Amino acid sequence: MQTILGASGTIGTLLAKELLAYTTKIRLVSRSPQKINPDDELFPADLTNPAMVDKAVEGSEVVYLVVGLEYNIKTWRAQWPSLMRAVINACKKHKAKLVFFDNVYMYDKNAVLHMTEDSPINPPSKKGLVRREIAEMILKEIRTGQLTALIARSADFYGPHCDKSLLHMLVYSNIIKGKTPNWMGDPDTKHCFTYTPDAAKATALLGNTPEAYNQVWHLPTNIHALTGREYVSLLAAETKTPDKLSVVPLWMVKLLGLFMPLMKELPEMMYQYDRDYLFDSSKFEKKFNFEPTSYKAGIRQMIEAETKKAPV
Repeated sequence: MQTILGASGTIGTLLAKELLAYTTKIRLVSRSPQKINPDDELFPADLTNPAMVDKAVEGSEVVYLVVGLEYNIKTWRAQWPSLMRAVINACKKHKAKLVFFDNVYMYDKNAVLHMTEDSPINPPSKKGLVRREIAEMILKEIRTGQLTALIARSADFYGPHCDKSLLHMLVYSNIIKGKTPNWMGDPDTKHCFTYTPDAAKATALLGNTPEAYNQVWHLPTNIHALTGREYVSLLAAETKTPDKLSVVPLWMVKLLGLFMPLMKELPEMMYQYDRDYLFDSSKFEKKFNFEPTSYKAGIRQMIEAETKKAPV
C-alpha cells in the first residue's frame, strides 16, 4: 500500500496517477478524498488529529506527505510541527517509508540566486523558520536511524489546473479575464518554476527507488528560467493577447494585504522576487536521466488544460 496524505491537492491528484506505474494499492487521504484511479482506497481523515494520521498510515509501505496547509503563518506554526510529528510517529510505528514534498523557504536569501540541495539553511522569513523546523524533524530521525525517509523539494510551481500558483493567479488568470497581468517584484530577474506533472512523476519515482532514501532531492525544474517580462510575453503570445504587464511593488503588496489575506502573507517572501531565483535539480536529472519540461511546452500544456475545463 502506498498512501498519499493530502491527496486532494494539485500534487496529490497528479501523484496518484503516477503511482499506478508502481502499484495498484493506493490510499488517498484527505478530508473528502475522491477516486483518481478506479481501485483507489478512500480514507477520509482530519490530519490535524494524530489518531487519524496513525490510522491513515497503518498498513502503508510508503507514505507521501503532500499536504498544503492554509498559507497563513499562524496556521503553519500551529499545525505543521504537530502534523509532522504525528506522521513521523505513525511511519515509525508502522515501519513505513516517508516522502515529504517540501519547498525552498528554509534556504538563505542569498542562496536563492542558485539553489542546490547543499545550499545553506538560514531562513529569512517566519514561514521559512517553520519549514526548517519540520525538515529538521525528519533529518534528525534519519540520522538516528529511526526513520527511512526522503525530502523532495520544489521551486514555486505551475501547471494544469494549478490555480494557486502565482504565475496562474497574477498572470494567466488576469489575461483570460481581459485584465493586465501582474508581476511581483523586479520583472527583469529570472525565476524558475517547477512544472507540476514533472514534480509528481519525480516524487513517485523517488518513493519507489530504495537508494533515493535518506537524502534531500530537488525535483526536476528547468533551470533555463525566464524573466517576469518573458513569462508574460510567452503567455500573451500563446493566448494571442496584448503583451503588457503591471509591476506590483512591495508597498502595493503590503497595501493589498489589508484587503486580501493571501497578499498579507507575501511581503516577507518578496526577497524571492527582487533577485534571480534559480533552482538547480541536476542531481535528480543526472541520476534518473530526466529532462525537465521547457517553459514554453509547460505553459502551452497549462493553457490547453485550462481551455478544456472552461465552460462552453
